[in-house]
Amino acid sequence: MMRAMDQVEPIEKASADELRALQRERLRWTLAHAYEKVPHYRRSFDAAGVHPGDLKDLADLAKFPFTAKADLRANYPFGMFAVPMGRIVRVHASSGTTGKPTVVGYTKEDIDTWAAVMARSIRAAGGRSTDIVHIAYGYGLFTGGLGAHYGAEALGATVVPVSGGMTERQVQLMCDFKPGILMCTPSYALVIADEFARQGLDPAQCSARVGIFGAEPWTESLRDEIERRLGLAALNHYGLSEVIGPGVASEHVETRDGLTIWEDHFYPEVIDPQSGAVLPDGQDGELVLTSLTKIGMPVIRFRTRDLTRLLPGAARSMRRMARVTGRTDDMLIIRGVNVFPSQIEEILLKNDRLSPHYVLEVRRDGHLDDLDVLVERRAEMLAAAKVAVEQDVERSIKGYIGVSTKVRVVEPGTVQRSQGKAVRVIDKRPKT
Repeated sequence: MMRAMDQVEPIEKASADELRALQRERLRWTLAHAYEKVPHYRRSFDAAGVHPGDLKDLADLAKFPFTAKADLRANYPFGMFAVPMGRIVRVHASSGTTGKPTVVGYTKEDIDTWAAVMARSIRAAGGRSTDIVHIAYGYGLFTGGLGAHYGAEALGATVVPVSGGMTERQVQLMCDFKPGILMCTPSYALVIADEFARQGLDPAQCSARVGIFGAEPWTESLRDEIERRLGLAALNHYGLSEVIGPGVASEHVETRDGLTIWEDHFYPEVIDPQSGAVLPDGQDGELVLTSLTKIGMPVIRFRTRDLTRLLPGAARSMRRMARVTGRTDDMLIIRGVNVFPSQIEEILLKNDRLSPHYVLEVRRDGHLDDLDVLVERRAEMLAAAKVAVEQDVERSIKGYIGVSTKVRVVEPGTVQRSQGKAVRVIDKRPKT
């Protein structure tokens, strides 16, 4: 007998007209709620000369100003909350690389919504109430662990809340408990695979049939690598703390062709990162999200800095987003050339003599920036091939991206492993 959360919800099968009508209704409520309850939004809307009542159709959302991380930091810690602290039952924060963290707050209703969209995401990935779910996302102020945890519990699954780190123990528990689903960052999935091998175990024999991976950009080549190593279906997942946490969009196991955005709760736009103009579906740009049901901390047109494009619905009537190809704020500019770490990752993973463990080091020689690529060789690669491989990868990067780099093939285990989001770029340029 199927449990209720094992079944597709009616809204997932609603017609486009029904979905748009629901979005209009919820968007009008959200704009009014934000304007009336959050001083920042009242000032922002007034400065832009717009009022919640100006939204007659979904396209009118483009009249309203964007929200950026800087706005959340300027209102640190609780200035973006729309309800009294007595209604806030949980606070999360994203660390960020500069300045104060961005703080988000949730009411009880928000936590229930979050659990519901995460349960929906896990179900879309093939998870069921009968599953054991091994969660190796970090717990704490980071939204990954608790978001996955509450979603799996809402689905009715058995949760193993391991959190990140203690990789040797992760492998032991996976061998003993035999989970059907693994949830962590894609880079940490490879660390787990390495630990299986270190213990003399075949990682492809692990019990998990599905991996739900997110919290950092990753490529199709990395998906192939994870699937080959761990013998599971590696599915993409998307979310961000400022909007709710994980649970914004999820890939479906039966289609694996992009992430379905749960449009009944989050309204997506893609904009030109420079002009801010809304782009048509199918065109690459920066993803902007507006919450439709959040009570404690609504977000209006939040600039995610993630680069993607919107696609028509496939497994569900809701639109999909393509895999995130990079971020507007992790883009490197090397001698006038725009470089994303994911572009270099794609090249590295095409070489079967190289491992997926790499780091980019940016340094300055005089007035010019140089980019070094440190990548581990696979154990079976002969040391004598090192120089030839380095030169081959340098040529590929130059030919594909148009920037000259210095590639250094290093010994296995040299690149520091991450227990959360992988650190892909180290900036060694002098601070000015």
